[in-house]
Amino acid sequence: MVEAEAGDIITVNPGEVHDGAPIGDGGRAWQMLYFEPHTVSAFFHDMTEERTGAFELPDPVIRDTRVADRYRSLFAAMTACSGPAQNIRAEEHLFFMLEQLLENKKTVREARSVPKAIADAIAKIDDEPDTPLSLDDLARLCGISRFQVLRGFARATGLTPHAYMIQRRLQMTKRMIARGDDLAEAAASSGFADQSHMTRLFVRTYGMSPGYYAAARR
Repeated sequence: MVEAEAGDIITVNPGEVHDGAPIGDGGRAWQMLYFEPHTVSAFFHDMTEERTGAFELPDPVIRDTRVADRYRSLFAAMTACSGPAQNIRAEEHLFFMLEQLLENKKTVREARSVPKAIADAIAKIDDEPDTPLSLDDLARLCGISRFQVLRGFARATGLTPHAYMIQRRLQMTKRMIARGDDLAEAAASSGFADQSHMTRLFVRTYGMSPGYYAAARR
C-alpha cells in the first residue's frame, strides 16, 4: 500500500494487478503513457550493452523532481503532432528518463523468473484471449497438474488464469472499440458471452461504459 501525491511518478509493470482510490475529496488527474514491454526492454538493452531479460520498476511511486520534469517533457513530445522531429524528441526524453532511473540501482531490477510451463500458459492466453480455456486445457499445454497451473499462475501474475483471461479480453475489447468496431462485434470477437456481459466487466474495470469510451475516442 502506497500513497502518491501531486508531482509523483506512478509506475505499473506489465501484468501487475493494481487498484487505487483518491485521498480526500479533491479528486485527482494523471498524465499517463502506456509503453509496449518490448519497447522499454529495447531501450534498457541499449543502455546496458545488450543485457538480456526483461526489466521491472519495483517502486510503484517515484518521488524525484528530475524524473518528474523529464516525464513531463516526454509526455509533451509524445502527445504533440507526430512527425520525425517529435519522434526523435520522444526517444531522447525516454532515454534520459530511464537513465535517471538506472542511476539508482535499486530502482530498476531484472524481472522475476517465471517457470517455462507457466510462461507458456500466459503466452497462450496473451495470444488467444478470445479462446475458451479450462484448467485442464492449460494443464495439458504445460505438462503439469491443474493445481500447479493455478498456483504458479497466481504467483507469476497475481491473478487466477480465469481472471487473467478476462483482463486480456477486456484489453482486446478496448482496442477494438478504440478503432471504431461495433460494441456487439467487439464483445463477440473478444470471447464474451454477450454485449451485456462485456459491458458489466468493462464498467467494473475501467469505470465507464463501452459506449462512453467509444464516444470519447471519436
